[in-house]
Amino acid sequence: MNTPRQLPTLAISLAAAVLMAITMGSRSSFGLFVAPLNAATGLGLVTISFAVALNQLLWGLAQPFVGLVADRHGSARVIATGGLGLATGSALLPFVGSAAELVLALALLAFAGAAAGSNGLLLGEVSRRVDPERRGLALGIVSAGGSAGQLVLGPTSQGMITAAGWESAMLGLAALALLALPLALMFRTPARGPAAAAEDRTSVPVRDALTSPAFWLVTGGFFVCGFHVSFLISHMPGVIADCGLPAGLAGWWIAVVGLCNIIGSLIAGAAIRRGSMRRALMLLYALRALGVAAFVALPKTEWVMLGFAAWMGFTYMATLPPTVGLIGKLFGLRHMATMVGVVMLVHQIGAFLGVWLGGIVLIHTGSYDWMWHADIVLALLAVAIHLPLVERPAARATPPSTPEATLSPAGAG
Repeated sequence: MNTPRQLPTLAISLAAAVLMAITMGSRSSFGLFVAPLNAATGLGLVTISFAVALNQLLWGLAQPFVGLVADRHGSARVIATGGLGLATGSALLPFVGSAAELVLALALLAFAGAAAGSNGLLLGEVSRRVDPERRGLALGIVSAGGSAGQLVLGPTSQGMITAAGWESAMLGLAALALLALPLALMFRTPARGPAAAAEDRTSVPVRDALTSPAFWLVTGGFFVCGFHVSFLISHMPGVIADCGLPAGLAGWWIAVVGLCNIIGSLIAGAAIRRGSMRRALMLLYALRALGVAAFVALPKTEWVMLGFAAWMGFTYMATLPPTVGLIGKLFGLRHMATMVGVVMLVHQIGAFLGVWLGGIVLIHTGSYDWMWHADIVLALLAVAIHLPLVERPAARATPPSTPEATLSPAGAG
């Protein structure tokens, strides 16, 4: 290490990455528990899909409030409290016997997961603690942590379900959540240098950011991301089963997504250091549309499934670093956790619709065809709504009520 700040920067990035791995890995693996949970409770796919979709929505609703508390009072206690709640909610799931109990347990998991390791909280903290020249790569490392969680917990959860039953597997995830307590200690002391303090002073107030069309265009793109990601994670095990493929393939599908997502997140984080974040997002959403269209057209073999997992994995959470980076560039870092929390709320509204509509479409049509078509259309829409963005920092020398995050009439930026 050449400077004394590099080690803390790496340490805080890795701590946030591990927290992201725990929370996102657990959430990504939940699709593996849907079938055994349905068999054990008899609640039905539509009821369970609605409960899981509500969990997605509540996770999003919690994020702006979690970000606001962390911005004002620090994040260490928030993370530790979230870890305890996440362990408690996971431990309660094997004992649910009704739809109301399932909804309550998943609601607790939603709020606790947002506190222990939400994107807004962790990426906001890392953004404020890392120098601008290393910020993009640091965000990529944190995003890759979520992918690493999928890579490890996907096949591990599937293996535990097969070997010891879904109840034991869920209790194992509950024990894993307790690692949030020691990791929270990394966030006790603010680690902000003069550059971060200067950025704080020139940041746009949250109210002004929320009235900017640019904010809502970036957020609208992330709505599409939530729809894609949550539909795939929750319903791909069912898609694989419907195609007559081995059930164990579902765990490996999630693992391949996670492995490729590590690479995609790191590449995206490194690329936005000097390249256009707006163009990176447009490319990623276009690649998603192409991937889904190819999957629909190809025969559903094991290799096609794994190839689809790899393709989607490269773009899966790679949208996160440029999205967060673009919000920070346009509106500053002082209220980053709160603003990204709002972005994640809209993301989770998309997630709610992706999970819930997936179950409804399957029940009423007998296939997921309409969902695949919706995925393609929404991905192309996400490309289109980034066209009018101007990738320019908010005005620093003018009053905060007149941010310069505007739209380009020609759509260039």
